Amino acid sequence: MKKSITLITAIIYFGMLQAQEIGQFTFNHIALSVKDLDKSAILYQEVLQLKEITNRTKIDGIRWFSFGEGKELHLVSIFKEPVTINKAVHFALTTAKFDAFVKTLEAPNVIYSDWPGAQNKITKRADGIKQIYFQDPDGYWIEVNSVGLK
Repeated sequence: MKKSITLITAIIYFGMLQAQEIGQFTFNHIALSVKDLDKSAILYQEVLQLKEITNRTKIDGIRWFSFGEGKELHLVSIFKEPVTINKAVHFALTTAKFDAFVKTLEAPNVIYSDWPGAQNKITKRADGIKQIYFQDPDGYWIEVNSVGLK
């Protein structure tokens, strides 16, 4: 029993030391492999209204966009390997103007759906959050939701 308590204490102590060494993580960016860099950039600039920022890598074929608060999207067109995509692989954005955003998708005919895939429908989760899903030109899924707004 005494050995078990000593072992558990050592594991907890070691875990605390490790957590202090690496610190807390915060989200920095997401990078997406795209076929047509300019076509993808138009969607992120015009539909999501992301501001293009300096590509600090200075590598041609890469463009960076800001979500704000130090969070970025990097579009990368220099790799030609195919990417397998499904709706479970997506990134999610929250907006305080969810209903207004959904209406903005109608003008450029951006097709959106609920989680099961019903076109032009909105998912309403059990907790009251609204969600829609649509794809960028390369097929990546983007969720827009009303988290925190109910």
